[in-house]
Amino acid sequence: MTTSKLIRGYEVVIGLENHVQLSTVSKIFSGSSTAFGAAPNTQASAVDLALPGTLPVLNRGAVERAIRFGLAVGAHIAPLSIFARKNYFYPDLPKGYQISQYEIPVVQGGQVRFFVGDQEKVINLTRAHLEEDAGKSLHEDYHGMSGIDLNRAGTPLLEIVSEPEMRSAEEACEYAKTLHALVMWLGICDGNMQEGSFRCDVNVSVRKPGQPFGTRREIKNLNSFKFLIQAVNYEVNWQIDQIEDGFEIQQATVLFNPDTGETRAMRSKEDAADYRYFPDPDLPPLMIGADWVERVKADLPELPAVMAARFESQDGLPTYDAQMMTASLAVARYYEAAKAAGAAPKLVANWVMGEISRRLNAEEKGIDAAPVGPQLLAALIARIADGTISNNAARQVFEALWAGESADVDAVIEAKGLKQMSDTGELERILDEVLAANAKSVEEFRAGKDKAFNALVGQAMKATKGKANPALVNELLKKKLG
Repeated sequence: MTTSKLIRGYEVVIGLENHVQLSTVSKIFSGSSTAFGAAPNTQASAVDLALPGTLPVLNRGAVERAIRFGLAVGAHIAPLSIFARKNYFYPDLPKGYQISQYEIPVVQGGQVRFFVGDQEKVINLTRAHLEEDAGKSLHEDYHGMSGIDLNRAGTPLLEIVSEPEMRSAEEACEYAKTLHALVMWLGICDGNMQEGSFRCDVNVSVRKPGQPFGTRREIKNLNSFKFLIQAVNYEVNWQIDQIEDGFEIQQATVLFNPDTGETRAMRSKEDAADYRYFPDPDLPPLMIGADWVERVKADLPELPAVMAARFESQDGLPTYDAQMMTASLAVARYYEAAKAAGAAPKLVANWVMGEISRRLNAEEKGIDAAPVGPQLLAALIARIADGTISNNAARQVFEALWAGESADVDAVIEAKGLKQMSDTGELERILDEVLAANAKSVEEFRAGKDKAFNALVGQAMKATKGKANPALVNELLKKKLG
């Protein structure tokens, strides 16, 4: 399900390759630690350094995490998959090749569902394969020289490859966010983009509608959703400029510079043949029996799609709301905690999708860092529901809670004088005065002009300085007007 949004008359074609660092405590082919932040080259064993005579041994935990992901996206788990050597030469690759999977990956197919605005998208996956990470080249604080840190060499990765079915930077971003949330939900990755646990490579090309795919350029190692959108939009316009100026797009790997907002070519893009893949002679085929898959399936948490369906059937949430409440495990936990505290499900969803999301996005925070926790939100919703405050007053209370002025809803209501007027006797006296002062509106209402009723309600709210309970005002006015 893709929709084309033309940019300057061109259709954008995007596919993603996401490198997900798996949450094992040791590396994929050795017992070395995967902990982040150690001093350079202190977590690289003889296997990681590719010293003569060493042999790789596959990490069972990495395989189980791959199976876990495959089950979550409805993919085929290959009963037999092969590890291959991907040959290339780079200073931070000690073997001179990377152990990866090529012809027969462990995870084949699958789908990722997400929303862009209120429109649901379904993107097909090509594959997800296991591989080892390379080391890292360091170019700072080395007196003009570069250093090599092999601590990361051999860290287990699951590379998730999508079909080229996305048609805008926004669509690619929402796909990446959904994938990021899913691998964290499953517990197979910590999702820390700053530390490189979740990296995005984005393949971008443009074409005239109905034409074959254009030549793609791959933007490497994007570690921010904001940068992903900026990089894709710049690259799209750069490619269109090149084509309009009569140049052909050359297949290339490019880097994004967030300081300039531009992409620049790093090297010409290799094809699979350039890597001279062949089966790794040191690793036997990976055999995954049906019983192993079933054990992993039994340990899966409730998946987002299943939870969303439950929120629809049990809580009565619309499909879109249910999807938003399962956008991440943190959001789902927040929603369920507020609901458990007694708040109406739909009202919780409205606040989470509205005011809370707006503020979190502005402050670039996750919902775990929201100053208004689920119990506090439930207490606020309760005061709206029992008529203590109006919706407008609730927003003022929310602002005070978010700013940390108080952690007590009732205290804020009292301090700011936001309690609604619900005294029937007092309201009837005020309404009598309003009706007496607005005889023309009364006549118009009785003559069948419904707008006159709204005018009378407005006058009543004005007379009470907005503190009257609107529902009670409506009810009493209708009685008085017969």
